[in-house]
Amino acid sequence: MNLPPKVTDRAFARLAEIAEEAGQAQSLRVAVSGGGCSGFQYEITLDEPAEDDLVMEKSGQKVLIDPVSLPFLENATIDFTEELIGARFTIDNPNASSSCGCGISFSM
Repeated sequence: MNLPPKVTDRAFARLAEIAEEAGQAQSLRVAVSGGGCSGFQYEITLDEPAEDDLVMEKSGQKVLIDPVSLPFLENATIDFTEELIGARFTIDNPNASSSCGCGISFSM
């Protein structure tokens, strides 16, 4: 069974902080495109919802995934981490057979 990605409470909390800093609601778009050093790459941007997006919402915060990217993100977990190298949204994707060190590019 194909399960949509999960978004952690930490990712939703960070999105709420971004919206508060910007003074307006911001939706987080997670997309997959061809390219990167492993064949596919994640694109994480702030965007407006489109008609055909999958919208995952919690406490008024929204994470958007377009229908083309959705199959690549089945069962993935979208999270927010703070490490020595910096704070960023991350994607733990069980569908990726390999990924590169930057965490943005992967292959299937």
